[in-house]
Amino acid sequence: MTRSFRALPALALAGLLAACGGQEHDAEAQPARTTSSAGLPNGTVEAGEQAAHVKSAATGQTCIDCHGAAGNVPIDPTYPKIGGQFRDYLAHSLQAYRDGDREHALMSQQAADLSDQQIADLAAYFAAQPSQLRDLHGAHDR
Repeated sequence: MTRSFRALPALALAGLLAACGGQEHDAEAQPARTTSSAGLPNGTVEAGEQAAHVKSAATGQTCIDCHGAAGNVPIDPTYPKIGGQFRDYLAHSLQAYRDGDREHALMSQQAADLSDQQIADLAAYFAAQPSQLRDLHGAHDR
């Protein structure tokens, strides 16, 4: 009876290998591809940083022109600080502007021609920036 329990780990490993087609997987050679809750591919910070500095054909503005360095120095106090914001929130917002589900005179035009990959990259970049966001819950009690 003891031998059969010792064989369980080996059987479990054999089952895993069979389920994976008998191939070993190297995490570095084959990075996992996941999507955001917005259904987008993975974005990269580097590509997002480059995209944040590209002037839109529709507006002649870049993300940085309005939201400032690292998304934390907006040119107008009514513009949000987006540095350090949740990646999926940023992605959903940009998709909504692009698709016309959310409207803003500048942002709707700015996002109109963005691809899913560009949105994913921009969201990754701004989410990776230092956050100056603060919770305003209870602020009216002060």
